[in-house]
Amino acid sequence: MDGLRQRFERLLEQRNLATEALGALEAKTGVDKRYLAAGAASLLSLYLLFGFGASLLCNVIGFVYPAYASIKAIESPSKDDDTMWLVYWVVYGLFGLAEFFSDLLLSWFPFYYAGKCAFLLFCMIPGPWNGAHMLYHRAIRPLFLKHHEAVDSIVRDFSGRALDVAAGITRDVLQTLARGRALVTPTAALGADPKASVTQLQKDK
Repeated sequence: MDGLRQRFERLLEQRNLATEALGALEAKTGVDKRYLAAGAASLLSLYLLFGFGASLLCNVIGFVYPAYASIKAIESPSKDDDTMWLVYWVVYGLFGLAEFFSDLLLSWFPFYYAGKCAFLLFCMIPGPWNGAHMLYHRAIRPLFLKHHEAVDSIVRDFSGRALDVAAGITRDVLQTLARGRALVTPTAALGADPKASVTQLQKDK
């Protein structure tokens, strides 16, 4: 319990958008920011459990702040924060793919969005207990290192076939257009100067 409390307090000591907002509220209200943070977390949990639009709020929490932090990481000279948020987006993308089955989950897990929000917050918190970092190094990276050569081979083969198909379609379209133009051109030439066509016919007689 003391370990969780220390982690919570260390999170509040870091400088980011959330802690700056809590600091401003603490200065205005005189209430310790630890209590403000605990109250905000409680209200958020209750809304995710019982509120309307919990799905939208959960997606905003999981996307908007990480996107903002990713832009700041791109603009900063350090590369460590770039790696952190790249790892987060890999985990987020895989989670979104797995969420295709969320309808099945919702049928037996009534607090799905609260759990999803907690998972995404766990994946974005800084420090050695960052969930995205843990999942990447313990599950995703070993699978990638084991299978990436086979995946690269499949992707190269698929790309080559796709280029061949695209080249064949382009060639067929150009040939069809060329035939159509060859058929239309004589008619257009005769229609362009009907007097010349009549004169030519009289000469032929």
